[in-house]
Amino acid sequence: MRFVEELNPNGRVHPGYDRQLIPAEPMGAYERVRRLASGNAVVVFSLSGCCMCHVVKRLLLSLGVGPTIYELDEEKGGKEIQSVLYQLVGHTQQQPVPAVFVGGKFIGGLQTVMTLHINGTLVPLLKDAGALWL
Repeated sequence: MRFVEELNPNGRVHPGYDRQLIPAEPMGAYERVRRLASGNAVVVFSLSGCCMCHVVKRLLLSLGVGPTIYELDEEKGGKEIQSVLYQLVGHTQQQPVPAVFVGGKFIGGLQTVMTLHINGTLVPLLKDAGALWL
């Protein structure tokens, strides 16, 4: 199976972000989201100009987590992934990005992550997923 680097295909690397190697062969959008989301302890699907996405990424980085970030506006097939994320959040008022996955499980967006952080359950969740060692 052939693999390609999909995160930051233009070669830019953001501090604290991991690159992810994924299969180059075509796959369904749902399967692609599942594989990407379970590829690392913490995965964030984002848009590069989204302020809510920026807040989630900064929070995770400030906690010492090095999330894998997929900027959907820079990803090949990003629109298809965004469609899957819309379906994942359902008919709520929640936007599809940022979409945060911890330990391969969908956690939610900014509101959910901030709620977990404020009530003290985010750090234990990150530890259980192997994203933090403190």
